[in-house]
Parts: sequence; C-alpha cells; structure tokens
Amino acid sequence: MSAMDWRALDAAELEYQFNPQKSVADFSRFQVHRSAISKVCRQVMTAHLDIAYGDGALNGVDIFPAGDNAPVHMFFHGGYWRTQDKANFAFIARDLVQRGVTLVIVNYDLCPAVSLDRVSGSALEAIAWCYRNIASYGGDPERISISGNSAGAHLCSMAVATDWPARGLPADIVKGAVMISGIFDPFPASLVSVRSELKLRDDIIARNNTEALPPRVDCRCFIFAGGLEPWAWIDQSFRYSAHLRRHGYDPDVQVLPGYHHFNIMDQYLEPASPIARAVQTISSL
Repeated sequence: MSAMDWRALDAAELEYQFNPQKSVADFSRFQVHRSAISKVCRQVMTAHLDIAYGDGALNGVDIFPAGDNAPVHMFFHGGYWRTQDKANFAFIARDLVQRGVTLVIVNYDLCPAVSLDRVSGSALEAIAWCYRNIASYGGDPERISISGNSAGAHLCSMAVATDWPARGLPADIVKGAVMISGIFDPFPASLVSVRSELKLRDDIIARNNTEALPPRVDCRCFIFAGGLEPWAWIDQSFRYSAHLRRHGYDPDVQVLPGYHHFNIMDQYLEPASPIARAVQTISSL
C-alpha cells in the first residue's frame, strides 16, 4: 500500500489501519498477565533498576544481569513514541536471563515533551551508553543485540541506520535486531489521532524514515508482524524488508498467524516461539 493509498482512506479506516489500539477491542486486557510477571521479575530477580544513561528523567535503563561476560540484549518498548515504560516489560527477563543473556530494558524520551528526533536520539544514546558501560554489570559490550515492538521496532531500525563510527563507536556495535509489529515510516502517524501528540513535520518524518534511510549496520535482522494486525500495518514490515534487501541485506520476515499487536509480545514468554528463538539467535552472534 502506497502513501497515495493512505490518503485515499477515510478517517475511520486510517485509524483502524494505523492506530493499533483501534484494531483490537479492549486491547489492555492482553497486557494484564505480562504486567503481573513483570512485577514479580522486578521484585525477585537480581536487577539494577533506573540506571541513568543521560540527564533526562526518562533516560534510564533496567539491567537484569546473567553473569560474567554474558551477551547483552537491549529491549525498546512500543507506545507510538509517546507512552509506556520499561517497568512493564521486565517479563522479558524471566526466560532470557535464565538462558544466559543479560537484559537491558530501555526508557527513552517521549512525545509530546520532545520531538521524534529526540526520541530516536535518546534511544541511540542508550545503546552507546550500554557499549561503554555494560561491562561494569557483567555484560560483554562486543555482543550487543536489540529488539523492540511497534515504536520500539522503529528505534531498532534507527540503530541499524546509524553511522556509529561517526559517534566514535564500532560500525558493528549491534550484532542483530528483532523488530516486531513495527512502524518504519512515521508518515502514517501524521494521519491519525496520535498526530496531536507527535507533532510530526515533514523534516522530522524524513530524518526518522527508515524505509528511506540507508542501513549502515551489517547485522542479522528479523522482522515480525501479527497475522491479525491490519494489512496496512503488516505491510510496513514488508516494505522495510524490501528496503533492506535493496541494500544487500537478507532479513528474516515472518507473519505470525493468530497474533495481533497486543498479544504478539507473549512470544517472549514462550521459549520455542519464533520471536524467542530469534532473540536467542541474535544473542548468540
């Protein structure tokens, strides 16, 4: 589906296609069990909570260490760049740490307090901080992988599109990325109700459009979408995959039947699931 097709849709259809909360009835019920697991993980697991990587109130990470010289996996939450918190995603630590992977869950600056430029910038700063500091928490900075859902998938794609040597960091700082139910071109968000919080301008969209920005990190990429998500949302993953392929990448792309935008995260709790296996794969690179 092209940008012209998007503009041809009426307001209600645009909301259904590009506002995930409008495509799943009572969407919040799918988060309840994961929130309960996250609460327990934060209470009983060894963790370093609210470690600052920058000066902003949201510039913090939660680190769940897996032991000395462990591979490191960083997770970026969704929320359409304007909501959610790392505390709600501690459930990912339950199985990942047990499999020997240190987990770093990232908070980042959110709209409307900042622009999307700053949202992306803070996420990249978290990766840079992790590379420079994770050894103090037992992690191996040479084995960092990333994943994220929805807006968090976009932030992962921004990491893939970043010129890390220009920041004084290795070109291969990220060894692999798993991007789940992602939005990669911010333009559709400017057509739906969240636009009032995102305040997207053409120049901001262009600087954050990873369907157009050349990928720079040569890493293993997995791209997932739920089979029950609206087609225009699913299509974003295929368009981003095609963009990577045009630049010589070979991403693994999967649409998972039976999953929508809000239950697909359950796959982190299912060790044999495609997403859990993908995260384990990139954590082993």
